[in-house]
Amino acid sequence: MAAHSDVHHDYHLVDPSPWPLVGSISAFLMAVGGVVLMRGLGPEIENGGFLGDIFNHLFTKGHWPVFLAGTAGVALTMFGWWADVIRESRRGDHKPVVDIGLRYGMILFIASEVMFFVAWFWMFFELAIFHEHRAHWYIPTWDEGVAAAWSSWPPPNVNPFDPFHLPLINTLILLLSGTTVTWAHHAMQQGDRRGAMWGLILTVALGLLFTYVQFVLEYPHAGFRFGNTGETTTANVYGASFFMATGFHGAHVIIGTLFLFVCLLRLIAGQFTPTKHFGLEAAAWYWHFVDVVWLFLFTFVYVMPYLTMQGQ
Repeated sequence: MAAHSDVHHDYHLVDPSPWPLVGSISAFLMAVGGVVLMRGLGPEIENGGFLGDIFNHLFTKGHWPVFLAGTAGVALTMFGWWADVIRESRRGDHKPVVDIGLRYGMILFIASEVMFFVAWFWMFFELAIFHEHRAHWYIPTWDEGVAAAWSSWPPPNVNPFDPFHLPLINTLILLLSGTTVTWAHHAMQQGDRRGAMWGLILTVALGLLFTYVQFVLEYPHAGFRFGNTGETTTANVYGASFFMATGFHGAHVIIGTLFLFVCLLRLIAGQFTPTKHFGLEAAAWYWHFVDVVWLFLFTFVYVMPYLTMQGQ
């Protein structure tokens, strides 16, 4: 016991925590719940008794309980785990060597996020560059319209968003938010708590505005969507590529906005100092990553398909 209590190094040996296990189980439930929502794990069971009713209400297409349970568990894990990290920092456990480890961890996390978005860009580019090769894979049992759908990119009957309307407005919003979060960070470094507070308030407001413009104003007017029918049947693959790329970015904007809002609350509570504010610095890094990803999305997912359609 004495050997454990007498620490002769600057590394932080964390206390036993339930969050890795709770987070893993919750993430698994959330993933399974997403599959249930979109596809289901099987058809409804008729006359299956009590167990059949449970299966029908939990695991058939369109049911929310598993997904909501997983999401609640992930939210609880994030709140509890990060609260523990904040408490450890405030009691002095984050020595300089631990602070370096936190920075490396955040850098690696952002690097993993970069590769996550590379997958969506790769999917979009593969479809844009090699769509003509897919048209040659025509199988006689296919409908003629299916083969014709691969003859051009974007597919026939797809009207991409005008990038110089709402998408351009959102681009300006995110670029402006990049300047306000930088203002907040530099103000914190200079000990200007008031300036840092206003910089964070403006950044959070701009993040909420971006989310409103994209999900409330822009998305409902898309001429392509998942599982659409009629003239836009060939838009399925385009819609899937578009919404997976831009939708996941939108989710990252929401996460980043929450990240910055928590930093704002911590700043108001007096938990940041000019020499110790890595939480705010990490949030600024993450927000700049979100900004840069959007510039690529705007260029290659909004502007390029639109100009291609204009040139046809």
